[in-house]
Amino acid sequence: MTATLVTTWSIGDICKGFQYNEYEGKGLYGLSGRLTIQPEFQRHYLYAENGGKKEVDVIQSVRNGYPLGLIYFSKVGEDRYEVLDGQQRITSLGRFITEKFAWIDVDGRPWYFSALNADEQEKFLNTKLLIYVCEGTEKEIKDWFRTINIVGIPLNNQETLNAVYSGPFVTKAKEEFSNSNNTNINKWSCFIPGTAKRQDYLEAALDWVSKGNVEEYMAAHRFDDDITELKAYFTSVIDWITSVFDFAPEKEMCGLRWGELYERFHKMAYDPASVAAKAR
Repeated sequence: MTATLVTTWSIGDICKGFQYNEYEGKGLYGLSGRLTIQPEFQRHYLYAENGGKKEVDVIQSVRNGYPLGLIYFSKVGEDRYEVLDGQQRITSLGRFITEKFAWIDVDGRPWYFSALNADEQEKFLNTKLLIYVCEGTEKEIKDWFRTINIVGIPLNNQETLNAVYSGPFVTKAKEEFSNSNNTNINKWSCFIPGTAKRQDYLEAALDWVSKGNVEEYMAAHRFDDDITELKAYFTSVIDWITSVFDFAPEKEMCGLRWGELYERFHKMAYDPASVAAKAR
């Protein structure tokens, strides 16, 4: 793999033609459509969480003249690129320029990009970024992605596996289990801790169906465009839990190793009333 440092691209260049998908919560394109900001192996945009402190910090860093750190692109075609590392920062910049949120000054006043004077806007847009453009085989790129120290919010294990085994299977699985608008999440959250954006429900589904061998399962199914087995097994476990424990879930039930319990006990018959009495 080779990496070439590019210092000529500015924030304005990278964010030209920026698109953000509010429904999916991710930056889509920049660099006049030549840059895919969040390819399928990337995680959701997280900097807007917790009141958006991190995305505001990105804007304040630029305004204060602080470096944003190295950003890495993968070259995927003639003058076409994908973000390898830096999509959270780039999405923050694009969201600010397109007025999705405001920068807060020291007096607590919100300032949208359009409210800055012309000189401030020009200075912001002309700020140069340090970007390495990487070229190599998919394996080289993915191996590098897996080991790099990601700036900001570290990748968790499932996010890393999604990157390494990106393909139609991960795309379909994320549509089901990583979609914050899935109405089933209220039920799932009673038994599985975490959030859809951080891939916690997907990780549980894969752990259950693979009997703990998540990476091997993802490698074997990487190029499948059907997740029927994954959805069916996950649904079977959830249905079994709710049939055996026929009462409002207790907080202690969240995070139990439900996949293992299902494998051990799902063929046995239970009286929900008796189980409820013992559980309480």
